Amino acid sequence: MRRERGELIYKIYRALTYGLSPLIHLHLRWRKFRGLEHPLRWRERLGFPSFPRPPGPLLWFHAVSLGEGMCAIPVIKCCIERRPDVTVLMTTTTTSAFEVIKHQLPNNVIYQFSPIDTPGAIDAFLCHWNPNAIILIESELWPNLIIGAAKKRIALALLNARMSAKSYDSWSQPFIIPLTSLMLSKFLLILPLSTTQAIRFQLLQCPPFIINFCGDLKYAVGNIETAEGDQRALEELQVQLMNRKVWMASSIHKGEEKVMLDVHKELKQIHLDIITIIVPRHPQHGELIALELENEGVRVALRSRHDKLLPGTNIYVVDTLGELKKFYRLTPIAVIGGSFLPGSAGHNISEAAAAGCAVLTGPYIGHFSYMAIQMQRLNPLSVLQVSGHILVEALSNLLTDAKLLEARQEAAKQAYHALSHGITENVWSLLDLHIFRNALAHRGSIIQ
Repeated sequence: MRRERGELIYKIYRALTYGLSPLIHLHLRWRKFRGLEHPLRWRERLGFPSFPRPPGPLLWFHAVSLGEGMCAIPVIKCCIERRPDVTVLMTTTTTSAFEVIKHQLPNNVIYQFSPIDTPGAIDAFLCHWNPNAIILIESELWPNLIIGAAKKRIALALLNARMSAKSYDSWSQPFIIPLTSLMLSKFLLILPLSTTQAIRFQLLQCPPFIINFCGDLKYAVGNIETAEGDQRALEELQVQLMNRKVWMASSIHKGEEKVMLDVHKELKQIHLDIITIIVPRHPQHGELIALELENEGVRVALRSRHDKLLPGTNIYVVDTLGELKKFYRLTPIAVIGGSFLPGSAGHNISEAAAAGCAVLTGPYIGHFSYMAIQMQRLNPLSVLQVSGHILVEALSNLLTDAKLLEARQEAAKQAYHALSHGITENVWSLLDLHIFRNALAHRGSIIQ
């Protein structure tokens, strides 16, 4: 009965998305006009491919944006190493992810923008690429994609699976939950981020036998190497920062720049030579921060202009994409943004820990609270969670007490290494056992 209700609700959803397709396509064109879609490759979002499908087995990895996409890279590299006979297709949704990830993927990976969840776009995409398996990252539950793949007997996996409290409330609505249950029944493997996440999936009537645990793939992102050219640029900046007190505010959201600049002003009264590096979540935000500061007479070095850190310049704004990990290696202290204003959900803290930074974050960190708790359990000094008004004191202590700074840096790095060890290998083993062995041998009757 539950299955029949789920299939009925899906038919309604499919009819609605089919009927709304012209409006969705117009909206996509409007996004292209505003620069939110790729100017040349935006038609990939409608299911039109830019490349032919090569012969042989093909695995499709999909993530929405940059953070999720970076999580997939270690698994993709492992897959290519273990199964060189397999073609890997990678898709993301956002242009920011595209601009960064295309430089991180192996050359033989095909990179496309993901299709929107309309029947026409999904059917065209699946018909052209005909993947043997689809590996989704984090929270990508799209009915046309999942049900369409299941009908074609394509194996489905969900890695780093998470379900926020808000999403859970939506998917568990009485009218929606039969569809939710139907979609989750199509997966062969779900790897949740935590026990809490696993419970949410089970409450949504996910079959318990497909749930396994392997750790958070975001820890594996810290192992992605920096390119040689990036290393040279890093050394130039390191010379400019020599013998100066440095801290960084990373992944800053709109509104948080005021918190960080107020902190900078107070710290500058104590440390005249201090350098504050600000890395906004979106590059355009960095340009606005620099412009506002310059209008106030403050000297700012802007990354996109290749400005040097001259005497009298105390703020360096990074308004470029894909350089966060480089700057973590330049600074001893990293304050992770997206966490200081109510309603925020935090960002990945493991990248800063992997680089050996003393890690601080705000109180609003959403599902990243699980990562912070894990690290603090291993070493209480590994992550310091503070509110905005305590941030000045916390940073001042680190900047004046070399032993405390070194202890927090070492604690963060040790916790990261302990938690990241073997994660990619664990994910590969589970994918190989539950997905690849069957999906790459034959499509068969994997999903009923």
